[in-house]
Amino acid sequence: MPKQLTGLDSTFLYLENSRTPLEVSSLHFYDPSTAPNKKVRFKEILATFQNRLPKSKVFQRKLQEVPFSLDHPYWVEDPAFDLEYHLRHVSLPKPGDWRQLMILVARLQSRELDKSKPLWEAYIIEGLDNIGFLPKGCFAMFMKMHHATVDGASGQEIQVALHDLNPVQADADSYQPVRGRKLIRSTPGWSLAARSPLNNARNTLNLMRGVANVLPAWLKATVQRNDDPAGKPPLTLFNDGRISPHRVVDGRVLDLEQVKAIAKAVPEATVNDVVLTIVSGALREYLDAYRDLPESSLIAACPVNVRDESHQDMDTMVSLMNTSLHTDVADPIERMQAIHAGTKAAKEHMEAVGTAALTEIPMHLPAPIARGLLPPLAELAIRMKALSFNTMITNVAGIQRPIYLAGAKMVSMMGMGPVTDQAGLFHAIFAYNGGLSIAFTGCREMLPDP
Repeated sequence: MPKQLTGLDSTFLYLENSRTPLEVSSLHFYDPSTAPNKKVRFKEILATFQNRLPKSKVFQRKLQEVPFSLDHPYWVEDPAFDLEYHLRHVSLPKPGDWRQLMILVARLQSRELDKSKPLWEAYIIEGLDNIGFLPKGCFAMFMKMHHATVDGASGQEIQVALHDLNPVQADADSYQPVRGRKLIRSTPGWSLAARSPLNNARNTLNLMRGVANVLPAWLKATVQRNDDPAGKPPLTLFNDGRISPHRVVDGRVLDLEQVKAIAKAVPEATVNDVVLTIVSGALREYLDAYRDLPESSLIAACPVNVRDESHQDMDTMVSLMNTSLHTDVADPIERMQAIHAGTKAAKEHMEAVGTAALTEIPMHLPAPIARGLLPPLAELAIRMKALSFNTMITNVAGIQRPIYLAGAKMVSMMGMGPVTDQAGLFHAIFAYNGGLSIAFTGCREMLPDP
């Protein structure tokens, strides 16, 4: 049965172009010595994926557009699904060091996904022979998905579907390449178009209700918070105009207990406050080196998962919380104190409006309005240099115990995300099994020296 994308999911399709594919990715590192056979072959990874396909709806569905773009697209099962197209095997040339890996990942992140197929790809990367924190013989998996089909929370569900809690060796002989096409009856385009008047009317009504619900609380919260706003984002070198289609990535893995110990330096501070302070300090030093550090503070947009029991079937259910990074404060402890106070105020502001209510407007945008209005509004914002934030920082809480792919233990993981015009820098934070990774994705022209 076709499932229609919400207005929020569809927005990620309407606002992208060839320079700005809106895709989220993860980079996993595995030690195959934990597998019962002490090694993992690519065919065993293929078998693992094949066995887990039914555990997530994401893997085998693709987009089907409504004729004449009368309505938001639908998810339908791909009758010609080909696992070996989506799961690929590559290797770094010698010496196989960190810089080579980051260059490869940046190039893969730059590529658009084929919208005629399910919107994901995964690359098994071998040849990691000169990366200091990895044991010899490790491999990586770079997995990318379109933001229309997944957010941070639903992405974690996919990770759970692929991994085991124990080192179970995959049966390579169980893998059988799919031959021919499945006998799936396609949904006629005219039947989807016939639903569009009712869908658009329903969405319009829900949109009006959403605005009516959100507006009073938003006005009240804004008035109450006038004395402590996040502020207007200043213009920096990674916010100035359009981005290129090329990317750079990099990251580091920290000890989670050490990060928690740092948080104790400020009463009631959280791990997230420490992360924001680290990112803020890095941005401060980088911009200062280019003599581009603004006098006012940079602003970060932090995605917040607002999924509840009534929205469990939604692919993307996220809102944004803007908070000051206090890059104008040199001392790191004082900066963390200011960041902690700012994030607390930002959370109170979101709660006053209602976190789920903040998604009501994009969730119920009718297709004609979303397709026709959002792209020109984005273009107008570029021409007017109307920034809403300087960088995005997303924090995903992961599992705090080892997990395994085809018997290989996952050593650590990092995340990459989309950058857009006027927002050429994205930070992803992942916690896993006692580690905390901080990684960034940037426009190669705005940030040529990651």
